[in-house]
Amino acid sequence: MNDFQSFSLPELLNNSIARMNYAHPTPIQAKVIPLVMAGKDILASSYTGSGKTGAFAIPLVARIMQSERDAALILTPTRELASQVMEVIRQLTGNNIRTSLLIGGEPMPKQLKKLRQHPRIIVGTPGRVNDHLKRKSLKLNNFTFLVLDETDRMLDMGFGIQIDAIQKFLPSVKQTLLFSATIAKQIVQSAQKYLNNPVQVQICTSETPAPEIKQENIRIDDDKKYLTLVRELDKREGSIVVFVSTKIAAQNIAEKLLRSNYSVSAIHGDLIQRKRDRVIQSFRDQKYRIMIATDVASRGLDIEHIKHVINYDPPQVVEDYVHRIGRTARAGRSGSSVNFILSKDIRKWKEIDKFFSINAGEEILRIHVKKNNSTKRPLSQKNKKSPKIMKLKKRGHSGLKRRDNRDNDDNNRSKSTTASNFNKKRKFR
Repeated sequence: MNDFQSFSLPELLNNSIARMNYAHPTPIQAKVIPLVMAGKDILASSYTGSGKTGAFAIPLVARIMQSERDAALILTPTRELASQVMEVIRQLTGNNIRTSLLIGGEPMPKQLKKLRQHPRIIVGTPGRVNDHLKRKSLKLNNFTFLVLDETDRMLDMGFGIQIDAIQKFLPSVKQTLLFSATIAKQIVQSAQKYLNNPVQVQICTSETPAPEIKQENIRIDDDKKYLTLVRELDKREGSIVVFVSTKIAAQNIAEKLLRSNYSVSAIHGDLIQRKRDRVIQSFRDQKYRIMIATDVASRGLDIEHIKHVINYDPPQVVEDYVHRIGRTARAGRSGSSVNFILSKDIRKWKEIDKFFSINAGEEILRIHVKKNNSTKRPLSQKNKKSPKIMKLKKRGHSGLKRRDNRDNDDNNRSKSTTASNFNKKRKFR
């Protein structure tokens, strides 16, 4: 379908879509919206920046506008993603439908006040939603729509048990939409548990970055890493997100750049929610050109003017690579990403290349890596690996973690929940 008018949406919703400058449905929206309007359960995956939020938000708002009683619950893995989804919902409804955002880091009294107004669309993280269910401040009797957004991430973060607990409070007859970056075995099992005769929609696997992203690797030595970052920032125009592995690194690099008069901000898990929101909004308003971020921002940061992503450190989790670089080239725009590759990180990057089928291996690095003048070891010496990498190999692991919860956005899950899901995670050799 070439335009939103062909979906027979309510006039109020069509007006909102026009105000949001949604000219034409994206491929996933064109396929998912009619199915949701027809009442089908959905199992969907698509690459980052493909318009997934609109794919479920538009038909859900339409269905609720056409009903006097039905309500919808949307679960996301992180606070940032929940806030982003809620912003889209509010723009679509024009504030004509009561909504509530239930996430950690927000004042409980404010949330309780919203819930007493009986919102018909709730967006939240599993931990905070469960908190309200235990308090009996939230009732889900008439919530006939459920959206599980980025289900793979929620399961990997240990939210499976909490999702199951939430399901018990929902009506047995409901419409469920499950969105995931990958359709792995774990997701298929979840689909069998949560969905009723679902229609599967897979526009393009999220294990492949959007084609509009130009990717580049730079092989460097550790002592030249910061200088290389400065050089890359100077030669690029437009907004830039720089991903680092730790909160301390994010803060230190941001402060160092500030002292050199760069327009920069930082976001990481130690910031309280109000501060995170202010940083993201300032970056969205282009008050800063550069954002230094941990993987707290790899999902849920939907800012169209981001032109470049720099992976200063490799991601801790292989799937997060595509979500990091997916911060650019959104909504059909073009963008670029650059990866800083140190000798000690080659094994990690090979794992990432292998997992995403991005022409993996050191053989590719030898052909495509941009050589930095500080490089001492020729890339063609494939067998001369660093002692640290050899040591990791002897121990039987790659050094690339499946999940690192240092920057988790919802700390309400229990230790037993995390432990029960640990052994279900895929292992990489």
